[in-house]
Amino acid sequence: MTEGFLKNRYDGGVRWPIAFAHRGFSRDGLENSLQAFKDAAELGYAYVETDVHTTVDGVVMLFHDETVDRVTDGSGAIKDHTYAQLRQLRIGGREPIPTLDELLTALPDVYVNIDIKDASSNLALKQVLDRHDAYDRVCISSFSDKRVMAFEALLPGSRITTSAGKLRVGAFVVLGRLGLTWPLKWILRGVDALQVPVHYGRIPVVTPAAVARAHRLGVQVHVWTINDASAMNELLDLGVDGVMTDRADLLADIMAQRGIWPQRTSSP
Repeated sequence: MTEGFLKNRYDGGVRWPIAFAHRGFSRDGLENSLQAFKDAAELGYAYVETDVHTTVDGVVMLFHDETVDRVTDGSGAIKDHTYAQLRQLRIGGREPIPTLDELLTALPDVYVNIDIKDASSNLALKQVLDRHDAYDRVCISSFSDKRVMAFEALLPGSRITTSAGKLRVGAFVVLGRLGLTWPLKWILRGVDALQVPVHYGRIPVVTPAAVARAHRLGVQVHVWTINDASAMNELLDLGVDGVMTDRADLLADIMAQRGIWPQRTSSP
């Protein structure tokens, strides 16, 4: 397992579960804005989750959707805009769309879980991480296993923290339910984490048996996107390795009650 991103060790080397601020923290809908990430850090978050798309001129932007329509005052696909055009737009009418460069610079001691949303982002993302020498600060994720593996192929001979996409998660769930766990060590080779919902439809994904199976394989379990206090407590009691939430304030309170907060002590 890659230690750089996932170490999260405190109190004499004890590993704490990771709290991820999903798209930063904003009660005002300012997701994936630089202010939302700064606000998460102010709450004590050492880990944030974000998404990347790349502009037509090769700038890696922090944005979830393929188009800007839902959360900004603009319209159209990210890939059809230049960086200069996107800088004119505002998230929630207030905040500019940030770049990954800006996040890595503004919060140099925060770890970033990066969901690659389009295949064209791979090379541009590598260039950003090269500039900041930030490979030990990031986890590369995507619903597409192909996309994650294509990014890994840009880094021959090196290891970067990665999570499994849908196909490998599906194999983990299905083979586990069938009791056919022997192929999973090969299927999950190079994977550091399973980032999963509690259920896929009616199929339970995060169960005591599944968490134990992942741990036997040397893989962490991070659960998204949990915004309910009772669910947070149940998952932490179950022994998951990370929880992603839009309610960063709520998860911080629960972890403080458990004596495992803050996870970030320096100010932004």
